[in-house]
This record gives sequence, C-alpha cells and structure tokens, in this order.
Amino acid sequence: MRQNTSNPESGPREEKSKTQGSQTLQRGLDLLDQVIDGPVKLADLSERMGLTRSTTHRLANALVERGFLTFLPREGYQLGPKLLQLGFLAQSQADVVQIARPHLEALAAASEDVVHLGRLDGDQALYLDKIPGRRRVEISSRIGDRHPLTSTGLGKALMLDDAEAGWTRLLESERENGTHDADPAQWLERMRGYVAAGRAFDLEENEDQIRCVAAPIRDASGAIVAAISLSSAAQYMDDARMASLSDEVRAAAQKVSADLGWTPGVKSPRRPVRR
Repeated sequence: MRQNTSNPESGPREEKSKTQGSQTLQRGLDLLDQVIDGPVKLADLSERMGLTRSTTHRLANALVERGFLTFLPREGYQLGPKLLQLGFLAQSQADVVQIARPHLEALAAASEDVVHLGRLDGDQALYLDKIPGRRRVEISSRIGDRHPLTSTGLGKALMLDDAEAGWTRLLESERENGTHDADPAQWLERMRGYVAAGRAFDLEENEDQIRCVAAPIRDASGAIVAAISLSSAAQYMDDARMASLSDEVRAAAQKVSADLGWTPGVKSPRRPVRR
C-alpha cells in the first residue's frame, strides 16, 4: 500500500508565501510612487509608507540593488536608472495607432462623426488612422494624407506647445506657399485661446463646410506626440456643439495619453522653434 508522503501543511504554507510575496511587491510599487517627485529621506519615507524604519530601509535597499532606486547621501532615495531604461523600452514599443484605436472607435460611436488620429511630420500633419462616422458626410481625408498644420484642427492641436515665434514662422511660410490665407492677427488670437482650452478647432479652414474639434495626445514626458480630431459637416457642428464636444475629445485624448504613460499635471516641454 502506497503511503501518502505529501505534507498536509505545504498547501497553506505555499499560499501564505504567495500572499507575503504579493504584499512585498505591492509595498515596493507603493514606495516607488512615494519618490516620484524627488528624493525622500528614510524617516519621511517610513512615515509615508506607514512602516517601521527597518522595514522601509530593507525594502528600499532591495530596490537600490536592482536599480529601481538610487540613494543620495543627505537627500534620500530617488528613482533609479532601471526605470529610465524600462520607460524608454516601453515608449519605443508603444504603437500609438493600436493603443488609440479603441478610444477612437468609442468617440466615433458616441458622436456618430468621423474621428482622425495624426502626428507631426515636418511642417505637416500626417493622418495615421480614420474611423468613419454614421452620418452621410463625405470628408476627403485618407490615412497617409498630409495636411497643413495651420488650417487643420489636428495640426493646430499638434502645435499647442510651440512658441508663438514658431506659429508665426509657419503661418508666414504657408501664406507664401498659398496654402493658407487666414488673417495672422486673428489666427494667433485663436491659437492662444486653443492653448488655454487644451484643444483646437478647424472652422472650415481646411475644407469648405467641414468643422472639427481636436486635442493633443501626450507621452510620459508630457510631450505632444499625436492628436485626435472629430470632424463633421458644419450643419452638425455649430458653435454650441463644438463647445460641448470639446470635453469628449479632450477626454478621449487623455485616455490615450494615459495609456502611453502620461500623468495629469506633468509639465509639457516647450518645443524649440522649427526652422
């Protein structure tokens, strides 16, 4: 007769070990969150974590050994080089089209209008994706098209972090090329308003009888890397509806940004003037 050699306590012990391991991992992640804004001394870190100094010290040192934290004498613990490496790899692997697609589809379904995704390509807006709307509105844009930045809502959203000198240079260039005929003073005044609102409009500037609302997409650094626009015929996009859609378009752009690692409140870098 075969004897049962298994230890009846191995199951509970294994579960207890897993629970402790999960708790340690959670504490490690919580600790990283505590130093996200800069160096924190051990005593302050211990208080924030609600742990003893010895436990906090042991946990922090384990993260230092793996490169997730760095210790600075007289200043405390701060984020380490391993996180820079992981952040760079995650950003390089992120496909903004794939990440944005479900948010674009949700916005198109809710509004019944055409939704575009685009990014900066030199001095033009490159259209990366397009979700058709349910209305019988023909919009001539296609994936792969390039359009002027100054006359499209999507292009303006991509420029919201640019210095005014960059706006002026680009506007002058497009006016010289015959691709834009806006009044410079009025256009600049509108751009300042778009910056304050965190979104941009196309008021039939790129295509007759077509209006759109657009908002920028940001990466983990806060930089604008793409933009979303919602377009429809002017008859469906009066001033009141464009104002109400602004919140929806901004919300969709912020969801994509969050999926790219952006955190609200991260200060966006000012882009240098393009020449």
